[in-house]
Amino acid sequence: MTMNHYRWRKITNVLMVGTATLSATLAALALIAVLAFVLVKGVSALNADFFLRLPTPVGVPGGGVANAIVGSLIVVGLAALFAVPVGLGTGIYLSEFGDNRFGDLVRYLADVLAGVPSIVMGIFAYIIIVARQGHFSALSGSFALGMMMLPAIVRTTEEMLRMVPNTLREGALALGVPRWRAIVSVVLPAAAGGVITGIMLAIGRIAGETAPLLFTAFGNPYWNTNVNEPVATLPLTLFTYAISPYDDWQSKAWGTALVLVGLVLIANLIGRRVWRNVGAQK
Repeated sequence: MTMNHYRWRKITNVLMVGTATLSATLAALALIAVLAFVLVKGVSALNADFFLRLPTPVGVPGGGVANAIVGSLIVVGLAALFAVPVGLGTGIYLSEFGDNRFGDLVRYLADVLAGVPSIVMGIFAYIIIVARQGHFSALSGSFALGMMMLPAIVRTTEEMLRMVPNTLREGALALGVPRWRAIVSVVLPAAAGGVITGIMLAIGRIAGETAPLLFTAFGNPYWNTNVNEPVATLPLTLFTYAISPYDDWQSKAWGTALVLVGLVLIANLIGRRVWRNVGAQK
């Protein structure tokens, strides 16, 4: 190798590393800019009443989004109850038994489902549940959000299980353990960190969705914990406040946005923490 070739490779390496570093910096700055802007605009709206009281009519001071916080927890929790078992089961099938045409079809459908616009999910849930029941409900909103969670959980579970060495499977089977028991007791715990991270990321992804809830949960200015009735959620409350012409509601919209972003960040941090803890134990 001549000196010119060595210098050229050195320069190319520095340029590529610099380009990658610049790209990562720009991505981080974009996130920091959004977080800082929402923090500056929304922190003034946060107080005890904001978290503990119901919304007030226009012109009435005070009020908060307590019903929306509880409603979001209900809707997202029900969505997770629906999507996590189905997603885990599908991911396990694709990883352990899906090397066939049916498995390829399921993977393809999961990828297509991941690309379906959220508003289409809302319309689908409206036709399947709301139109048949004749009223909006938290349950229909949970169904729409659960459908949106499925692809991420399915594909993450499959990929994490495929990363588990085959020697673990072979060792369990050599001891006479049934295959289902080997999957549940050996393979799945070995991939638990990545699977849980995928679930938390899926929850964070649907926690801020508004479009599906416009056709399903619809919103509610009062307390409601009945899953068969309309319910307030943070994204719907943010949408309502943000498009209003009133300064008080617009201020509360920024506060709601800050709370929503905070919940999504917490979900992502929990996922990363679980991944690191499981990795450290291994």
